Amino acid sequence: MEHRRGCAVWHENCSFAFSRDRMIRHLVFLAALPVLIAPWAGRAEQKQNQPRAEQKAKTASLTGCIDEQQGRYILVDDRSLNPIANLEAEGFPTEGFAKHMGHKVTVRGTSIPGGAVPVFKVRSIETVSETCAPQP
Repeated sequence: MEHRRGCAVWHENCSFAFSRDRMIRHLVFLAALPVLIAPWAGRAEQKQNQPRAEQKAKTASLTGCIDEQQGRYILVDDRSLNPIANLEAEGFPTEGFAKHMGHKVTVRGTSIPGGAVPVFKVRSIETVSETCAPQP
C-alpha cells in the first residue's frame, strides 16, 4: 500500500495518521489563541478607559459667587451674575454651600461638561470676599 500525504478527498490510499496530526495541530493552535490575543485585548480596554480616568483626575478651580436657584446651589459670575456652574458637594453635605451664600469664593474640584452650564463637583471652598460685589 502506497502512503500518500495531503489527500484532498478521503479514500483508502490516504493516511489516517496524516489527518490526525493535522487535526491535533489545529486544536493546539485554537487552544493557544486566547493566550496569544489576551495582551492586545487588555491594551485596547485600557486605552478606552484612559480618557475618563484622566478627566476625573484633573482638578480645577473656579471663582464666583454662590447663589441658590430652583433649589440648587450654583456659582455665578460676580459682575454679570450669569451662571458659571451647577455645584455638587463631594465629601461634605450639600448644606455646606449655605454658609457661603452671597460670598465670593473659589471652589476646587472637578468639572463635568454637559448642558449649557457644567456641573462642578466641589471638594473645597475658600472665601475670597464676604460680599459678592465686583472688585475694583
